[in-house]
Amino acid sequence: MPASAGIGAKSQHFEALACASGPVKWIEVHAENYMSRDVKPGGPHHSWLERLREQYPLSIHGVGLSLGSPEPLDPDHLDGLKRLVDIYQPALVSEHLAWSRWQGKFFNDLLPIPYTAASLENFCDHVDQTQEVLGRQILIENPSAYLSPKDTEMSELDFLSELTRRTGCGLLFDVNNVYVSAKNSGTDAAAYIDAVPGALIGEVHLAGFTRDVTDTIEILIDTHGALVHDDVWQLYNRLIERVGALPTLIEWDTDVPEFGVLESEAGLAERVLGFNRMLGSAHV
Repeated sequence: MPASAGIGAKSQHFEALACASGPVKWIEVHAENYMSRDVKPGGPHHSWLERLREQYPLSIHGVGLSLGSPEPLDPDHLDGLKRLVDIYQPALVSEHLAWSRWQGKFFNDLLPIPYTAASLENFCDHVDQTQEVLGRQILIENPSAYLSPKDTEMSELDFLSELTRRTGCGLLFDVNNVYVSAKNSGTDAAAYIDAVPGALIGEVHLAGFTRDVTDTIEILIDTHGALVHDDVWQLYNRLIERVGALPTLIEWDTDVPEFGVLESEAGLAERVLGFNRMLGSAHV
């Protein structure tokens, strides 16, 4: 995957993407939007994805595997993901540090897991199983947090670092999630940015959030429905300056704007990445 800017491919932007020649250098899709039991999926969405796959490197981002669930992974879901990966051969495959399924019921949320030795063991087992079935490394995304579980035994970053050590997976590092979690918990986002091992990161996500105020209590919600906030851009600059250029995705999943808005956000990311590449070349 090129260390450049990409966007999440939405159906309303397929035509624009097919004709684009600007800062968008790669695309990402949510796995569950394309998964099928058929050996060769069909329909207009797959036709477009086949066309775009010829023009752009592809990342596949799963949202429903529920790696953090204490239950066994859903074999049908994992098999569907494997078929999709086998067909499109994406450059990157990723999932979340979360769970979303319990007793056969799927919840439309990415729910938090406790950072304990037991949950780490369970998560490692599920990542190992997924990578074995897919025959490749996957990336795991750090979550946005809205509460701090009392039974936590380690920090989120320690959990993720140990996960990568045990399983060989990489990190999908979401800078907006770091900012949202830090604001909601009163922790230091910059310290997290400075501590994450750059060698573990295979992809970066940038997105927008919304503010909710109830009884004078403000909480940030990771909605993927707004421009990337200035503070998040500053954290992103800080990260890239320290670890170097990385594939960077602009996420926008709700209230999706016209293509030009996403292209403009990708251009901002590409500017940061291009400046870093220029500095790197100057020091060679």
